[in-house]
Amino acid sequence: MTGLPVLRHLETARLVLRPRLEGEASVYRQLWVERDPRVPARRRLDADDRPTVEDIAAQLRDEALAAGLTVLAVEVRGTGEIVGYCGLFAVHGRPPDEPELAYELLAAAHGRGYATEAAQAVVDWARENGYPRLWADVWDWNAASRRVLAELGFTEVERQEPGPHGVNITTVLELF
Repeated sequence: MTGLPVLRHLETARLVLRPRLEGEASVYRQLWVERDPRVPARRRLDADDRPTVEDIAAQLRDEALAAGLTVLAVEVRGTGEIVGYCGLFAVHGRPPDEPELAYELLAAAHGRGYATEAAQAVVDWARENGYPRLWADVWDWNAASRRVLAELGFTEVERQEPGPHGVNITTVLELF
């Protein structure tokens, strides 16, 4: 597939998925604060309490200039509240038309079906735009994310050997 379409804006009954903004850095920093301690260190706050809001704002500035797939802000329609992110990103070693689905929501937004709703919109967009399959990696202990992936139709294709963070499960969704 050449000239891959790029995800920029989606709307659902309850959500708006749109580019993340620098001024929202504190929301995305809160995701780092709330992460499960079993998540690998590179995805948690370090000993210096980094990344800071300023670090994340700089990353968001860089993302705004970059082309290609990205994750989008998940905004609650009508309130403007940002509750997390959802989108696609390329994975080294996989074909460019087989991106990874990613989503993460603030703890206060859990249990409302937002992750499933946002991820379903992304899956539908990928299908409509000719992507043949999507991938998603999830830790075995992350029952909520595993439920979302199962609801979307992802199936397990590989389990890594248990490591210090648990067992990483690779899932795939065939779109055609």
